[in-house]
This record gives sequence, C-alpha cells and structure tokens, in this order.
Amino acid sequence: MLALFVVACDTVSGTAAIPGEEPGGPGEPGTPTIVTLGDSVAAGAECDCDPFPALYAKRQHAVDVNLAESGATAADVRGQLPDNSGALSKAAEVLIMIGANDVADTIDDPSTYPAAADGVREDVTAMIAGIEKAHHVPVIVLGYWNVVLDGQVGEKTYGADGMRDATQATNLINSALAAAAATNAQAEYISTAPAFHGPDGTHDPTDLLASDGDHPNAAGQAAIATLLPALPESPAAAAAKR
Repeated sequence: MLALFVVACDTVSGTAAIPGEEPGGPGEPGTPTIVTLGDSVAAGAECDCDPFPALYAKRQHAVDVNLAESGATAADVRGQLPDNSGALSKAAEVLIMIGANDVADTIDDPSTYPAAADGVREDVTAMIAGIEKAHHVPVIVLGYWNVVLDGQVGEKTYGADGMRDATQATNLINSALAAAAATNAQAEYISTAPAFHGPDGTHDPTDLLASDGDHPNAAGQAAIATLLPALPESPAAAAAKR
C-alpha cells in the first residue's frame, strides 16, 4: 500500500480535509460526520474513484472527512491524533484501516512479521484509547484481504511461496487489528477478506483490484463499503423520535 503521501479530500465539500480542522461540508445542521484514518486503501490510491469512506458516508447521509494518507503506518496515524483532534471531536463514527505498510517493506523476511504485528496492535490500541478519551464514539477497525500484492499480479510477482508468506503476514496484521479493537467496547473489527476472497476464501480477487494488484479498484472499494454497518443513531436523533 505504498505511495506518495497525500491529503485526501472531503468528498462532500470538495475541499481538502485538513487534519485538525472542524469537519465541514454543505450538510444540514446536525448531519453526522464520519472520520477515516488510514493508508492508501482508504485514501483511494490507484482507483480514480470514490474510496469506500466516501461511498459509505454517502449511503449514511453523512459528511465524509477522510484523513487517510498513502504510505502511512500505524505509528504515523497514532502520532497524528493530536493534529486530528478537531475533526475527531465532531465525529459520529471513526473508521480505521492501517497496518499494511508496517510489514510491506519487509514482506520478503517472515521473521519480521511478528514484531510488526505487535507494533500495529500497540499503536491501534493507543489510537482507539486516545479517540475514546477525547470523544465517546463508535470506532470501526477494518482488516485487510492482503497486506501486499494479491490476485494474478501477486502470483506472478511472488510465486506460490511468496503468496504463502503474504497470507501469513496478512493474518498476523489482521489478528493484531482485531486484538486492538477488542480492547474497547466501542470498537468493532470487520474483516475485508470475504469481500475479496469470497466466503470460502477461494475467489481470485483480481477483478476487485487495480492494475497494480495492491489497491482496490472501484468495484473493490464498493465491496468494502458494503461491509460497513449502518451508522449508529445519535442520542439526539433518538430523543427526537420519542
């Protein structure tokens, strides 16, 4: 999931979503805001399409504040939390998808995977705790179908042994993300593997990936968005129905 660092756009207003700024957009007063923290998958790299945070926010009639950055690691996102406090303090929900870049550079050395996974678990646990300390809000942590290349591009690049290594790395990172989510009652872990590999794990995900074999194409981004549950009703909205 490596690429140049970018600042994603607020897809509602069409302006840059600057970390720390109060979420904006033309929504009506009281419109919920969904804040996304993550890497190039959430930022929509290699797609030229709306990434899953924008698709999800649109379906939920919410403002999309996408702070994901291509190339980011879990430590990067953890370190940016203070700068993103303005946006996070207004969020109705926070999406986190991070960790692939923590292992991608050393994918050819399986001995590095456990330490990378431990670091992801520590950083994401701290992120969730920091978000919840500042603002009691639901947090969704998304896993990966693969932390590196997949589909036909992955098979051609890595071969059978390399694909097995990639699966091992992916499983460790996903376990770390699930463990981090389990530390807080407001957090939920959601696997993206069924969307790309099918319910039995045998689907070739090439049709859901960009030409680089690494990032989702438009269909892949849409597949991730469909995994996300309906936005929880705010206390104010629930009270208004009484």
